[in-house]
Amino acid sequence: MTSSTALVCDTEAWKDLKGHVEDIKKTHLRDLMSDVNRCESMMLEFDGLLLDYSRQRATVETMDKLLNLAKDAQLTEKISRMFNGEHINSTENRSVLHVALRAPKDAVIKADGKNVVPEVWNVLDKIKEFSEKIRSGSWVGATGKPLKDVIAIGIGGSFLGPLFVHTALQTDPESVECAKGRQLRFLANIDPVDVARKINGLNPETTLVVVVSKTFTTAETMLNARTLREWITVALGASAVAKHMVAVSTNLALVEKFGIDPNNAFAFWDWVGGRYSVCSAVGVLPLSLQYGFSVVEKFLKGASSIDQHFQSTPFEKNIPVLLGLLSVWNVSFLGYPARAILPYSQALEKFAPHIQQVSMESNGKGVSIDGLPLPYETGEIDFGEPGTNGQHSFYQLIHQGRVIPCDFIGIVKSQQPVYLKGEVVSNHDELMSNFFAQPDALAYGKTPEQLQKENVSENLIPHKTFSGNRPSLSLLLPELSAYNVGQLLAIYEHRVAVQGFVWGINSFDQWGVELGKVLATQVRKQLHSSRTQGTTLEGFNYSTTTLLKRYLETSSEPQM
Repeated sequence: MTSSTALVCDTEAWKDLKGHVEDIKKTHLRDLMSDVNRCESMMLEFDGLLLDYSRQRATVETMDKLLNLAKDAQLTEKISRMFNGEHINSTENRSVLHVALRAPKDAVIKADGKNVVPEVWNVLDKIKEFSEKIRSGSWVGATGKPLKDVIAIGIGGSFLGPLFVHTALQTDPESVECAKGRQLRFLANIDPVDVARKINGLNPETTLVVVVSKTFTTAETMLNARTLREWITVALGASAVAKHMVAVSTNLALVEKFGIDPNNAFAFWDWVGGRYSVCSAVGVLPLSLQYGFSVVEKFLKGASSIDQHFQSTPFEKNIPVLLGLLSVWNVSFLGYPARAILPYSQALEKFAPHIQQVSMESNGKGVSIDGLPLPYETGEIDFGEPGTNGQHSFYQLIHQGRVIPCDFIGIVKSQQPVYLKGEVVSNHDELMSNFFAQPDALAYGKTPEQLQKENVSENLIPHKTFSGNRPSLSLLLPELSAYNVGQLLAIYEHRVAVQGFVWGINSFDQWGVELGKVLATQVRKQLHSSRTQGTTLEGFNYSTTTLLKRYLETSSEPQM
């Protein structure tokens, strides 16, 4: 067992894996993929999902060594501590209980000795009741019109997760039916262009605004909230605010001061991190307003199914654990700095941007949970696009440039199937042909010998050679229903946590976002005083002073 201040790189299992890298360097996926027993051992099914990680640069021995690393990193204990509500976010002295947000009503999950599940369900029941009032038209706006359009204001975790789920459900047949006649838009950026786009074509009389800010002090969110409050007030008068704006916040005093009825504030808790909050009122309220609570409840059940699998399944059959261990292997041992997330589904176009935050804000750390500088790399650069769009964008680099492990995500049954008479296959089969082909192209590549047999010109052979041996994994979902979207979310959330637990870092704080905010406050004060009093620029380096000077000279902001 490691002591709390020891680094995982000092364990025997870590050293063993370091030595094992040399064995793996001698292998090629062409050969590894010909071992049927190995491939069979690297496929697993759970609740309709099929995971195939046989195209990872790993042998059965590698997997055994990674499971030993999990033991040395005390992964079992760390997962238990999370589910038991211990304060594993030690720098902020908080529990980490996003699993409680989707727990069944009869579950018991404690934070500080108190079962939080009843509180969670109180809020869910309140959301259900409120969203049904809005959707049925029994709650109307200031002029008596139903509120059919919703703008959710939030940034970071208050935006990326809900936007991913909304985008995934927009073309799901059941969700489409439930959302008829309704619109949901997300306003995140403080750029006034974002406001202009989000209110374009909307009528304040039929619009409900949801302000998402735990403290009700987030600079970007609150300025956007004041901007939309002004939009409503100008059109409908100040008294309309209480009818057209609600909040997801814990700061009831500031909510009331803003002009929102505190009874229309929906709570969440400090044991919910922003990037893990999509299953709280942050996501559930706007999504329920759009699709109805019954659809959103299926999403929560999908996530809960993976939570239970993660908590109770032995590691060798545990999807998030295996994915997390393989990511550690790719980053810290094979030295691959990035990961491509490639869903072969247009409905998942906002999945990679959400996972960018979940992963990079969680695991982009340079010190251990005890504050020790890390002598190994953690975290990876996450990016991605839906297939086949990505193939015509950055796959060139993935095939013949840097090695980037890829996650291929496929869906068996399309949300919107199209069959054209006379075509060889359906549109979805055309898409999925690429889903099945790309991982093999990456793994096997193409040799000069194969090209010579095809009579390729000698001068083109180096250009048309593919080295192969490029790792990927494939995750196949039966369909993309609300339930499956919940499963997918929870798999990636827990995978990220597993990586952090093994690396010995705190995946649940984000001090790295603070410094820029502090410096922006100094700039804000300077802009205000320069515009209102004409004060000269002071306290900035030469570069920033020059840029600010140019901005102030040429910008057309009105004098305040």
